[in-house]
Amino acid sequence: MKNICIITARKGSKRIKNKNIKLFNGKPIIYWSIKAALKSKCFYKIIVSTDSVRISNIVKKFGATCDSLRPKKLSGDLIGMDEAIKYEIAKEQKINRIDNVCCILATAPTINPEDIKRSLKILEKNKKTIKYVFSATNYDFPIQKYFTIDKKGFLQKRKSIFYQKRTQDIRETFHDAAQFYWAHSETFSSTKNIYNSKSLPYFIPNYKTFDIDEINDWKRSEITFKTMKKMKII
Repeated sequence: MKNICIITARKGSKRIKNKNIKLFNGKPIIYWSIKAALKSKCFYKIIVSTDSVRISNIVKKFGATCDSLRPKKLSGDLIGMDEAIKYEIAKEQKINRIDNVCCILATAPTINPEDIKRSLKILEKNKKTIKYVFSATNYDFPIQKYFTIDKKGFLQKRKSIFYQKRTQDIRETFHDAAQFYWAHSETFSSTKNIYNSKSLPYFIPNYKTFDIDEINDWKRSEITFKTMKKMKII
């Protein structure tokens, strides 16, 4: 099988400056994604899609490929990850035949090579019924019990049948773990929405997943990561 990994890492990041190459536990955070992809041995090429010469030079030292920078039209704030993936697939298909593609996020330091391998096997075994296999995890508290606050900081009135229910009586909910997405190259090239009835979640414990959007998320994740490393959980 000829599989490729694509990691999208543009230079623009408003909430965390240089997010994709900011040091995380002593290494640029993208290093951990590249390392996991290499250790999985699932790919003949690991492509980093970026619009930054600096990022390109950094990732090449870690074993990834960046033959050319992403065009400006695919590097704006409103450009989705899927457009960059389609561009990289089309570029690679001019020189190589591609079977499957795995998009790995640049900010997924806890990603496990074994999870990459196992999820690929699931995709391969269910080619006729599955289009995507993606990392997912459960919410650690029922989202049905959410509330909002008004401009003055007070609880807003809200009708909910879940307020009086016990947590164990509420149906469990899940979300994207933001680590990886597997699909056949043709699926990535032709499908607009990863989240559909033919997408299969690959579950990861929620303590092994980080959602890093703000600097506080970064600090909390790095502390957790270091602790998990010491305890040999990851």
